[in-house]
Amino acid sequence: MKTSIIGLKELREHTEKYVSQVKKGRVFTIVRRSKPLFKISPVDAWGDEGTWESVADFKELFPRGVSAERFLSALKTKNG
Repeated sequence: MKTSIIGLKELREHTEKYVSQVKKGRVFTIVRRSKPLFKISPVDAWGDEGTWESVADFKELFPRGVSAERFLSALKTKNG
């Protein structure tokens, strides 16, 4: 994805315009006096950039699922 370069003053004066563009997937590098300061880019729906990972898949053990109460109860029993 191509990154556009804009000045800090331009961002301050037209913030909503750039927010709208970022929501559409655009990425901007913000500069002040021709020196890069930071980037603005869209985040995923959770805001975590996809850093979650699966630790356990309970569907293999319980194809119909496990209630939250049963799961929490098992955790409490195991962890004292």
